[in-house]
Amino acid sequence: MVSMDHVYNKILTYLPYVLVLMDMRYEGVKCGQDVDNHMEMGKKLLAAGQLADALSHFHAAVDGDPKNYMAYYRRATVFLAMGKSKSALPDLSRVIELKPDFTSARLQRGNLLLKQGKLDEAESDYKKVLKSSPTEKEEKEASGQLTKSDELQRLLAQSRRSFQKKDYVTAAAELDAIIDTCVWDAASREMRAECWIELGEVGKAIGDLKAASKLRNDNTQAFYKLSTIYYNLGDHEMSLNEVRECLKLDPDHKQCYSHYKQVKKLNKQIQSAEELIQEQRFEEAVSKYEAVMKTEPNVHLFSLLAKARICHALSQSQEASRAISVCSEALESNPENVDLLKDRAEAYIQDEQYEEALNDYETASKHSEGDRQIKEGLEKAQRLLKQSRKRDYYKILGVKRTAQKKEIIKAYRKLAQQWHPDNFQDPVEKKKAEKKFIDIAQAKEVLTDPEMRTKFDHGEDPMDPESQQGHSFHGGSQHFQGFNPFGSGPFNFKFNFN
Repeated sequence: MVSMDHVYNKILTYLPYVLVLMDMRYEGVKCGQDVDNHMEMGKKLLAAGQLADALSHFHAAVDGDPKNYMAYYRRATVFLAMGKSKSALPDLSRVIELKPDFTSARLQRGNLLLKQGKLDEAESDYKKVLKSSPTEKEEKEASGQLTKSDELQRLLAQSRRSFQKKDYVTAAAELDAIIDTCVWDAASREMRAECWIELGEVGKAIGDLKAASKLRNDNTQAFYKLSTIYYNLGDHEMSLNEVRECLKLDPDHKQCYSHYKQVKKLNKQIQSAEELIQEQRFEEAVSKYEAVMKTEPNVHLFSLLAKARICHALSQSQEASRAISVCSEALESNPENVDLLKDRAEAYIQDEQYEEALNDYETASKHSEGDRQIKEGLEKAQRLLKQSRKRDYYKILGVKRTAQKKEIIKAYRKLAQQWHPDNFQDPVEKKKAEKKFIDIAQAKEVLTDPEMRTKFDHGEDPMDPESQQGHSFHGGSQHFQGFNPFGSGPFNFKFNFN
C-alpha cells in the first residue's frame, strides 16, 4: 500500500513542471489574444488611413505570430499604400510560402514583379493564379496581366535588336513603352540611358541613371556613368558626388577609384583658384586655372571654364590687353556667355575701346534682361564714348585711367615743358602750342582734383561751361588767366587769352 507521504513527495516533484506547462498554455492564449488585438486595431487604423500606426500594429502581430499569413498580408497592404513596394514584396512572398493557394497575394506579387521588369517570375505567378480557384475578378486581372507580360517580352527582345543595330531612336521608343508599365525596371532604364547618351540627350540619360541607381542597391555602374556624364558636362562637383556614391558601395571599384582621383584633383584646383579670385590674388588665380587646363586638356568645357575665369581675373586686375585676348578666345566657343561679354566689355573700357565695350554690353543685355551690372556698364560705356569724342584728359596727358596722382603730375610737367609757348617762335606753331598748353594744364587740374576727376570718370567734363560753372578758367575761347602751370618751377608764364 502506497503511503500518503510517498504521494505527497511525488506531487512536489512534478508540481514545477505542471506549473510551467500551465504558464506556457496561459502565455500562448495571452499571445494569441494580443495578436488578434493588434490585427483588429491595425485594420481599423488602415481603414482610417492612419498608415504609420497601422503598420506598427501589424509589425507587432508578425512578431507575436511569425506563421500568421494574414499579418504578413496586412502589413504588405500597408507597405503598398505607403509606396514601399520593396518592403511589401518579401511579405507577399512569405504569405505565399505559408499559404500557397492565397490568390490575392500571388496576384499582387505578380504585379510588383511586372513593375520591376521580372517578366518570367510575374508570368509564373499569373499562371498559378489561373490554375487555382480564382474569383472572376482575379481571373480577369491575371489573364490581362499575362497578355501584357507577353507583349512586354516581345517589345523587350525587339528593343535589344534595335539597340544592337544602333537604331537608338527606335530602341528608345520601344523602351518607353516597356518602362510605362515596368516603372521599376533598372535594366530597361539603363539601356534607355545609353540610347539618350548616343542621341546627345544627356539630361534624359541623367534622369534614367538616377532612377536606376535607386532601383538597385548595388548599382555602382549607374553612379560611375552619372559621374562621367557630369564630368563631360564640366560639372566637377556633381561628378565628384556621384563617384563617391559608387565608392561607398564598392571602395575597390577600379573605374570609380581611377575617375575619383582625377575629379578630386581637378575639383581642388578649381576651388583653390576661386578662393584666390575672392582674395583678389588674380595672377595666382590665372596660374591655377592654367593648371586646370593641363590637368584636363580633353574636356572642352573645363578649358572653356578656365579661360572664362582667367578672362575675369585679368579684367579685375586691369590687364586689359591680356583680358581681351583670352575673353575673345573663350567667346569664339560660347558667343552668348553673358559673364564673358561683361568681362571683355570692362577690359575694353580699360583699354579705351568704348565702341567695342558698348557692343559687348548691348549683346549681353539681349541674353540677360534686367541685369543691373549690364545696365550700369552700358551707361558707363555710352558716357565714355561720348566723352572720348570730345576731350579726354587721360589721353591729353598720355596716362591710363588708373594712373595715380604722382604719375599724372610727372606726365603733366614733361608735356608742359615740351609745349611751353616760349619754345616756339613761328606764330602758327606758337598758337598751336598755346592751345596744347592750356589742354595740358586743364587735364592736370581735373585729374589731380579728386572731385573733378570723379565727375569726369562718370562722363561729366568739369571744364565744360554747360555742365560746370564757377571754375577760374574754361576751355576753348573762354578766359584762362593768371595761371602758372609750373607752380614754383623754373617757368613763370602767364596768359590772357580772349
